[in-house]
Amino acid sequence: MEAAYRALRRDILAARLLPGAPLRIAALCEEYDLGWTPLREALSRLEAERLVTAVSNRGFAVAPVSPRELADLSKARIPVEAALLEESIRHGGSDWEAGVVTAHYRLSRCSVPTAELSETALNDWVEKHQAFHEALLAAADAAWLKHFYGQIWGQLSRHHIFLTVRPTLKAIAADGKGQAAAVAALQDAMALDQHTRLMELSLDRNVKGAVALMKQHVTAAADAFAFADEEKEA
Repeated sequence: MEAAYRALRRDILAARLLPGAPLRIAALCEEYDLGWTPLREALSRLEAERLVTAVSNRGFAVAPVSPRELADLSKARIPVEAALLEESIRHGGSDWEAGVVTAHYRLSRCSVPTAELSETALNDWVEKHQAFHEALLAAADAAWLKHFYGQIWGQLSRHHIFLTVRPTLKAIAADGKGQAAAVAALQDAMALDQHTRLMELSLDRNVKGAVALMKQHVTAAADAFAFADEEKEA
């Protein structure tokens, strides 16, 4: 069951399985080369995480995304990440520092995928970006907070990919320029400079500055969706 759970969860969070898409067990068995029982158990487990919904008399489907839920998730992320970041900065040692620097370097080697529509570049950046934030929080000794953070992050990631990143990248691909405000907000949210400053403040043990910048970073990501949504409606 674990293999089925991990495979489905990975593809839902990466938005390879689109929100609202039906999850027919027979088709999944063939696509993932897994048995009926482990897939059904995995779907039930994912339903408990609100990544999958059970549709009456129609089986399972990928959980939908919505602007309202994106806003709610962004609000939930801030206090959880702030608490973890503060504890991690206060208690992190040399191994933690090395992990943060390494994760930042790997993120710096990713090209921010706003110049062209590339799923490969996007997926690479999402992976390295998550690893950087996890490295910042790694020294916190708070298992439940980390569990909550992992759930929030996963949901936020697929909401941002589907509601913000992909629509903006498609606009760029369509007209070579895209929606100006949405593109600028997306680039700001994904820029390396802000992550570099967050690393520096954390390694300098500047708790107040690091937490303030983290909150600004989360807000920038929310702004990217707001601009994309406004220009889509225009």
